[in-house]
This record gives sequence, C-alpha cells and structure tokens, in this order.
Amino acid sequence: MRHHFEAPWGSRLTLITLVVMLILVGVSLLVPVWSRYLLLAIVVASAAFAVRGYRLEDGILYILRPGWSTRIDLSGLTHVVIAPEVMRWSLRLFGNGGLFSYTGLFHNRRLGTYRAYVTDQRRTVVLHFRDARPVVLSPDDPEAFVHALEAMLADPA
Repeated sequence: MRHHFEAPWGSRLTLITLVVMLILVGVSLLVPVWSRYLLLAIVVASAAFAVRGYRLEDGILYILRPGWSTRIDLSGLTHVVIAPEVMRWSLRLFGNGGLFSYTGLFHNRRLGTYRAYVTDQRRTVVLHFRDARPVVLSPDDPEAFVHALEAMLADPA
C-alpha cells in the first residue's frame, strides 16, 4: 500500500505562480535596489512553505515541504471525503493564495474555517476532525490516498 503521495501542481497554481513571478520581476526593475530584497524575501518565504507531497506514517500525516515537514496527528480524524473544487469561493484568512501553493487558513460556507495544504484544487481531499478545523489536501491520487489513510487507521500497528 502506498504511503507517499506527490502534490502535483494544477493549471491554476501554475498560472498564478507564473504571473506573480513576472509581476515581481517587473516591479523589481522599477524599485530601488534595497527594495528588491523584500521581493526576494516574498519569493523565498513562499517557496519554503510550498507543498511537495504527503506521507502517512504511524497515525501521522506529514505535509512534505522543501527540507522540512508539517506534522498532523490523525488520532481525532472522524472522516475523509474526496471533494474536488471544495476551495471554490474561499476567502483566504491567513497564508498563501497561490504562489507555489495554497497554504494557510481559509474560509468558505461549505467547510467554515479550514487549513489548506493544496497544489491542485481539482484533486482535493478533506479531512474532518473531532476537535479541530478541517484540513484540505491535494494528493496526486485522491482515491488511493483515502484508501491508504483508512487502512492505516483501521490497522494502526
């Protein structure tokens, strides 16, 4: 059974990242040299928090980042749903809205306030927890991810 899943970029993320990078390059040509460091910091910070993949291991979900990972304990998980486009009409409360990934806190009518670690909004999976906000992911194979998660939780050994 698979325990590692990639986080492929969707066409929207690719387009947003490309457009933002072009805008930042264009702006950097117009601002004083010292201001370019701020623009570079935006790119570096966004890239550092990008989502590269997901790993399921011993009741923990690891959100894989460049050189580090975010750990989510799955012990309070109540159910998992494959929900393409669940982020539609979401308001970003805090985080990144499309430069290398969609990460942070978002809100919409369907989920309320939720945490996102997404690269392709057409492949989204929602994890619902007993005492925590929902978490939205976008593994390369949502069905295989859900099966692997359910199998891991059914047999935690």
